[in-house]
Amino acid sequence: MRNPVDKLNAMTIFVRVVERGSFSAVAREMRTSQPTISKVLKALETELGGKLIARSTRQLSLTDEGQRYYDECRQILAAVDAAEHSFQSGRERIAGHLRIGSSVSFGRLQIAPRLTEFLTRHPGIEIDLQLSDQNQDLVREGLDVTIRIGELHDSGLIARHIGTTHRVTVAAPDYLKQHGQPRSPEELSGHNCLQFNLLNSQNLWSYDKDAQRHEVRIKGNAQSNNSEAIREMVLGGLGIALSPVWLFSEDLKAGRVMAILPDYIAQSLPIHAVSPANRRQSARVKAFVDYMSQALQSAPELRPIR
Repeated sequence: MRNPVDKLNAMTIFVRVVERGSFSAVAREMRTSQPTISKVLKALETELGGKLIARSTRQLSLTDEGQRYYDECRQILAAVDAAEHSFQSGRERIAGHLRIGSSVSFGRLQIAPRLTEFLTRHPGIEIDLQLSDQNQDLVREGLDVTIRIGELHDSGLIARHIGTTHRVTVAAPDYLKQHGQPRSPEELSGHNCLQFNLLNSQNLWSYDKDAQRHEVRIKGNAQSNNSEAIREMVLGGLGIALSPVWLFSEDLKAGRVMAILPDYIAQSLPIHAVSPANRRQSARVKAFVDYMSQALQSAPELRPIR
């Protein structure tokens, strides 16, 4: 492994194995086989003269020497990446593999339908769209960029505000016929309210009217970590939800649900494109973020209900 290019490749593979915690996951990411990944790391350990990874049947853990080498490798690879970017600045091709993360509902309804136009503009890009309703670890999951809705609490990320999720309070006509329609946020406390439980403020709904904030603690007999599941509950007449306009835009048009509390403005949520701080934004990441920012700002289903 005297070739410096091979050494950089081995260091890259080692760093990704540590971050992903899996030989097979890195093999899939790099489009090679697990034995190839193992062979590269074994050769690296042989050249270094010591073990980097303590292997077990359940998990991978670093040796003390491996931890020090991992920290150094990250710095070296970041410096090489920065040097290449500086050299290539202004002429980098918009091409290559792009791994994007998102929540399930937003990815399915707002990202996936827009990929055809994006890839028509940039045919050299290959998309890997990873959807999860858990807060994805960008480094461990190998994501180049992820779309997050809500306030960000991790200051160690590179974030760009690309849009706003306006929310609307909705219920099915059958529910309102049976239980009555609340006329103020305070009346929500007497209704069955459905919670999307991945937000920090899941049971505290906030509204503004005439420069005055109205906050109400809601309760209900059902909750979910998936917004489309909340939608199905609402359509089934189970209760009231405070949800993104884009989730119910077609249902509102068709009359399957009704927007209630029209005089009160529900607190909106920011949409950010987020990237790892230790990984520069490639031309393909920038192209995707620029495209999504423009698309979301002009999307009618993201506009507030008034």
